[in-house]
Amino acid sequence: MTQTNVEQAAREQLELVRRLAETHKTMRAEIAKRIIGQRQVLDDLLTAIFSQGHALLIGVPGLAKTLMVSTVAEILELVFHRIQFTPDLMPADITGTEVLEEDRTTGRRVFRFVHGPVFANIVLADEINRTPPKTQAALLEAMQEKKISIGGQDHPLPEPFFVLATQNPIEQDGTYPLPEAQLDRFMFALKVDYPTAEEELAIAQTTTGESAAEVGKLVTSKQVVELQHIVRRVKVSDHVARYAVKLARATRPGDAGADEFVRKYVQWGAGPRAVQYLVLGAKARAVLAGTTNVDCGHIRDVAPIVMRHRVLTNFAAEAEGVDADAVVAHLLETVGEDEAK
Repeated sequence: MTQTNVEQAAREQLELVRRLAETHKTMRAEIAKRIIGQRQVLDDLLTAIFSQGHALLIGVPGLAKTLMVSTVAEILELVFHRIQFTPDLMPADITGTEVLEEDRTTGRRVFRFVHGPVFANIVLADEINRTPPKTQAALLEAMQEKKISIGGQDHPLPEPFFVLATQNPIEQDGTYPLPEAQLDRFMFALKVDYPTAEEELAIAQTTTGESAAEVGKLVTSKQVVELQHIVRRVKVSDHVARYAVKLARATRPGDAGADEFVRKYVQWGAGPRAVQYLVLGAKARAVLAGTTNVDCGHIRDVAPIVMRHRVLTNFAAEAEGVDADAVVAHLLETVGEDEAK
């Protein structure tokens, strides 16, 4: 490729990035018609979507988590299915099942696969920790491989495909905590907090009328896939990638470079998938801001939501009130950019 072609490709990529940044601004404005506050959570949610990642939303009931996800699906013109997870939910209730039917023309009996609710662009797994591990595991292949295997046949899921799951942090009786292997499939773990007093007043005034606010459809599912490719094509310098590696390795108490805080409070640290998601999330953050220049600040921006569910603290941490967020905050202060050079 000649120098002229390289420069032309760079200009085209920058124009695409600017277009995505403008689309991001428009999406935020549309979502704000229906969702008051929660701007950071919505930005994180959109970052996950354009990074081709799944997200776990943790928050008490009544914080509009379901409305938030369905609104995002609506403005992106994506097929949305909600699955209410309950103790009696079976894997086939999620993935679908084969039914025996008689062919009217031949009289032969054949199996036909009936698609389950997982066959959608955005699947909301509501209260995912309310169902047993066997049913939770039905999502594993879908989340990782983007397909479902039934009766020896593979059934690809539509593109794009995301699982956005919710958890209630209050009631833990009768719940089934997600195993580490499944938690690791979620790119981000997002904490949905209470609105401010001003936001809560606005909620009371605007959401108690006769009709809900209408939102526009801004992009198609095909365009979402194209925008995801834009994020993937953005280059990351060795310096930024090394910082992501350094940050993830610093969470591991058995690593030679782990400091005393981590050795004291952490049982298990983040794995290599955390590095991948740190870099990919940083790319998406940069692109949504309208730039192709990914820096360590973008890595730090997504580090808490990438690593909070990948850092497992020990009994000493529980006794002293040190959680995974505190560990990540400590590392963001102690692992400097200069160390990654």
